[in-house]
Amino acid sequence: MEKKLKGEKVKVKIVDMADSGAGIGKDEGFAVFVPGAITGDVVTAELTKVKKNFAEGRLISVDEPSENRAEPFCPAIGECGGCPFGVMKYDAQAEVRKKHLSDKLQRIGGVETAGITGDTVTMEYPFRYRNKAVMEITAGGLITLKGGIQKNAGEPAIGFHRRKSHDVVDCGDCMLQAPTVAAAARAVREFMISDNITAYDPKWEKGLMRHMMMRTAFGTGEVMAVFVINGKGIPGAAKLIEMLDEAIYELPPGPGGIEYSLESVVISRKKGNGQGSVFGDEFVTLAGSPVIHEHIGGLDFEISPASFYQVNPVQMEKLYDIAADFAGGEKGLAGKTVLDLYCGVGSIGLWFARKGAGNVVGIESVKDAVIDANRNAVINGIVNARYICGKAEEVLPKLAAGEEVGGITLERADIAVLDPPRAGCREELLDAVAAAGVKEIVYISCDSGTLSRDVKYLSGLGYVLTKAVPVDMFPHTAESEAAALLERV
Repeated sequence: MEKKLKGEKVKVKIVDMADSGAGIGKDEGFAVFVPGAITGDVVTAELTKVKKNFAEGRLISVDEPSENRAEPFCPAIGECGGCPFGVMKYDAQAEVRKKHLSDKLQRIGGVETAGITGDTVTMEYPFRYRNKAVMEITAGGLITLKGGIQKNAGEPAIGFHRRKSHDVVDCGDCMLQAPTVAAAARAVREFMISDNITAYDPKWEKGLMRHMMMRTAFGTGEVMAVFVINGKGIPGAAKLIEMLDEAIYELPPGPGGIEYSLESVVISRKKGNGQGSVFGDEFVTLAGSPVIHEHIGGLDFEISPASFYQVNPVQMEKLYDIAADFAGGEKGLAGKTVLDLYCGVGSIGLWFARKGAGNVVGIESVKDAVIDANRNAVINGIVNARYICGKAEEVLPKLAAGEEVGGITLERADIAVLDPPRAGCREELLDAVAAAGVKEIVYISCDSGTLSRDVKYLSGLGYVLTKAVPVDMFPHTAESEAAALLERV
């Protein structure tokens, strides 16, 4: 095989999809990753990076389109990095997600998935499903216009990063977000222009407005706006709040006739270009409440700016019902003690308590989320769920050893629900789960690779994977979610 060169054009048939959403083609056995291409396409690509065994390419043309190719639903697809599956029919996306989960469980987890991996749980309407958006504010970017993308170097841009770039694609609208997001972004742009409010420039570490986060409660219509700023406050904040309130009030009702209302405006101060969270160390409420209220699945939740809460409430109900069914449903949960690890605002533990769990003990490292979780238990009249602040891998071993932590002791643990971040679980935590005598583990994962790695490790502790199902929490994106059940032999 001749050596491939950067800049060379190749014609390949796409035979698979990468986790990133790029199509994978083969040229004389040489793998070529092509963003924007999907399985079944025959494409021409220009090689942009060449390694020993693979290359990355820029899509030049789709010479023979796949039968699963769909018309893009957004002019920013291909520029914005958010929807790499946005040119693929939705049922074909579901097949890719199932294949990715099955392949990784076999290759990394060492599991034979026949009869274990179920079909992807999809959405009836796979748009407008996100209840949270975090957008960058910059002095110009790539603005989304009908028919394409144009440079906008002057006015502030509010949106998401271009694929593999720090350029910002201005969010004229995003079909994945609640309509409150675009309305708020328009109001903020107008405010910044009218009042000469600067956007943050990371090169010089100058400028005020850095990020905007929007949270929208689908069950109540309550909206929270959080602004990350490089300063003490926002000049003319009262005017900004009024403009936001008016923009959101003018929106038509959402699904079920829910009226949207701005209930919380918060700032978070952050200096410099430090890595990690886009937020500063604290949140200060400018107007309204420090939390918004959500109602879903018969439960009420208070959500603060830093709290983890599933971003797709429609699929969250399906995901949590699957998790509860994995644990035996109401009959299987009756009287059982459930560990809710990485519990966020306590949503899944309270779901299990409502389904009949005898006792729920949750552990979460974010203090504000733990406060929310305990408050949510009180709001819903659930007296058998308690939450501890701390790292799960540090707190659980102490509880398993009989120590009291935060006024809580653990007599026994029947079921553990693991809902870790993308990096998965630390081995110390999995050891502690096994040491606590847990018989069943319900694992909710946002990364099938780390799920498979942890399944492999748990097999050495006596657990066997018996069920796994992908749940499409993030249609059109490369993000994945799955629920799995492991049982102790």
